[in-house]
Amino acid sequence: MMVAAAGALCRAPAVAAMCYLRAACRHGRRPGRGVNAKGAAVAVVLGEQLARYGFPCGHPFGTDRHAAFQREFEQRGLARQVTLLEPRIASEAELELFHAPEHVRFVQERSQCGTGSLDAGDTPAFRGVYEAAACVVGSSLAATRWILEAPRRRAFVPIGGLHHARREQAAGFCVFNDCGVVVEYLRREHDLRRIAYVDIDAHHGDGVFYAFEDDPELIFADVHESGHSLYPGTGAASETGRGAATGTKLNVPLPAGAGDEQFDAVWPAVLAHVERYAPEFFLLQCGADSMAGDPITHLQFSGACHARAARELCALADRLGHGRVLACGGGGYDRGNLARAWSAVVESLLTA
Repeated sequence: MMVAAAGALCRAPAVAAMCYLRAACRHGRRPGRGVNAKGAAVAVVLGEQLARYGFPCGHPFGTDRHAAFQREFEQRGLARQVTLLEPRIASEAELELFHAPEHVRFVQERSQCGTGSLDAGDTPAFRGVYEAAACVVGSSLAATRWILEAPRRRAFVPIGGLHHARREQAAGFCVFNDCGVVVEYLRREHDLRRIAYVDIDAHHGDGVFYAFEDDPELIFADVHESGHSLYPGTGAASETGRGAATGTKLNVPLPAGAGDEQFDAVWPAVLAHVERYAPEFFLLQCGADSMAGDPITHLQFSGACHARAARELCALADRLGHGRVLACGGGGYDRGNLARAWSAVVESLLTA
């Protein structure tokens, strides 16, 4: 199916769909103002390399998303208040912390020829897709390393949060799963065991969920549009983990059309769930496609939900004594929505 034609089909939430479109080095740094009034420091990864992650020919996930955010970010004066980190490309070894080597090789091959698809059709290959996707992972790793250098650090990666990619394949606009790589990196390189992954993107974070479904130390909470009306069709409330991990995973599917009232009703349960396990690091996937007006989803959140999620996770991280929060932009296909939601997240990281 052509990408340009698919968006029109995604407005009707009647049928569960398994296709995303059919269903609707060292890091450089530039110092900002340092720490906020409450003693927390915030960084944002921005740069032309990171902006290259996006797909051609009118694809909803275009390369203009980075610029849309950056304009709003700068207009709000946020660039003067944060440390700006430069993107970098992850190494093969870093990608393989999470991904199968065969998948990494496959993407490299398709990147050279620039044709075909990396999955069932949602995620097209183009020349340079390997480097662009590896840069998303490298950027999330750069932000993670910055957070770990000192107490009470928070960071935001606007194009990060590619939560559909599986260990062995791309899926749903996501070539590599930067969130999965960060989890494995934290464990192998820093011996952080209990990690919380919280996701408010309209789509279920299936690439993270199933990779760690039987892992009792990956604390998972995901508020998303029901799989009855949206890709990937997963994330039922009954999916709570497997084996020793049963109960460590919380899926909160919402009906198409749910808005701030429904989010506010379920969010306290998300906080209580993750707080129960006292995680040592927080990952927030704050996809803006859960906002009203997104062209391929059906939730009706305002940016207040994204601001609240970031603010209250920061407060929880501070109560736990470490303050570590990495927020990733995730989905969002209305450019104004993503600019406002992601800027609201950065403001919450600064003020919480």
